Amino acid sequence: MPPRWPRKPDRNDPEFRKLDDRMNFAIHVAIFAASNSGIWFFRNLTAATWPWTIWVTGVWVSLLLIHGIYIFALADYATISTDN
Repeated sequence: MPPRWPRKPDRNDPEFRKLDDRMNFAIHVAIFAASNSGIWFFRNLTAATWPWTIWVTGVWVSLLLIHGIYIFALADYATISTDN
C-alpha cells in the first residue's frame, strides 16, 4: 500500500520534503540493486573479464553513500520561507 499524506503535498512542508527525499533515496537504492545485480550476473554468466564492473559498482556505491549521508544526517528540513 502506498504511503498516504494527510494533507495536500507541498515541497514547502518540511515533513513532506523529508519523506519525499527518503522515498527518492529508496528508489535510487532499488535502481542500484537491480542494475548492479544484472551487470554482475551477466559478467559471471559469460565469464567475461569486465574490469569496468568494479569501477561502476564502486563509484555508484560511493554516490549512494554520499546521498544517504546527506539525507539522513545533513539535510535541514526547517520551514522554507516563501517571502520575496
